[in-house]
Amino acid sequence: MSDKKTTHFGFKTIEESEKARKVGEVFHSVARKYDLMNDVMSFGMHRGWKRFTVEVSGVGAGDRVLDIAGGSGDLSRLFAKKTGAGGEVILTDINASMLAVGRDRLIDDGVAVPALQCDAEKLPFPDGYFDCVIVAFGLRNMTHKDKALAEMQRVLKTGGRLLVLEFSQIWKPLAPVYDAYSFKLLPLMGRIFAKDADSYQYLAESIRMHPDQETLKQMMLDAGFAKVDYYNLAAGAVALHKGWKL
Repeated sequence: MSDKKTTHFGFKTIEESEKARKVGEVFHSVARKYDLMNDVMSFGMHRGWKRFTVEVSGVGAGDRVLDIAGGSGDLSRLFAKKTGAGGEVILTDINASMLAVGRDRLIDDGVAVPALQCDAEKLPFPDGYFDCVIVAFGLRNMTHKDKALAEMQRVLKTGGRLLVLEFSQIWKPLAPVYDAYSFKLLPLMGRIFAKDADSYQYLAESIRMHPDQETLKQMMLDAGFAKVDYYNLAAGAVALHKGWKL
């Protein structure tokens, strides 16, 4: 019997060592169409969710913010406006294709944000450096979520905040409609707009495998965060968790 550790990739069970590569293939494939698909899939609502995240973050002028799995740079751009010239926002992503899209978009918009390719489970930053860490729609793709949360807690200052914006468990009466949308329309949208149905099938499956609101809250508490709470957005299809390092 094999003693290799396994994890999930959507609904499939795979070896842990394979997950990062497989997730990487998904995002290499969708990187150039990522923003278009976000608008299509959420009917533009993702922009409001991100603005809400920044507003409840408590970030102000001069703060340091780490944007993990920051993809195409939407949140880095919004946080840069909050922190101002005296602050610091760092965009990170493990995927080179996604990071390149985000870096180029920020440069084109005249936003001076450094971009760094790194693994959220092994952050290359000193202890207690950031006032705020944000991870949006990225935690569910990480192999060891507990390790990633512990790293986020490590790099935060005392009094710093972690915000996790992620797909979550929708209000139960809406679940049948949401399932039909996720497993029938999402792959179709992926085929039409991104020429890639499989990646959006994985997206639908990965959402179902991600911890629900209360489970993620407990994971954040276990990682050392305090006063953890969450906001349900879009009837719980998306949730914003917030925790403090005390």
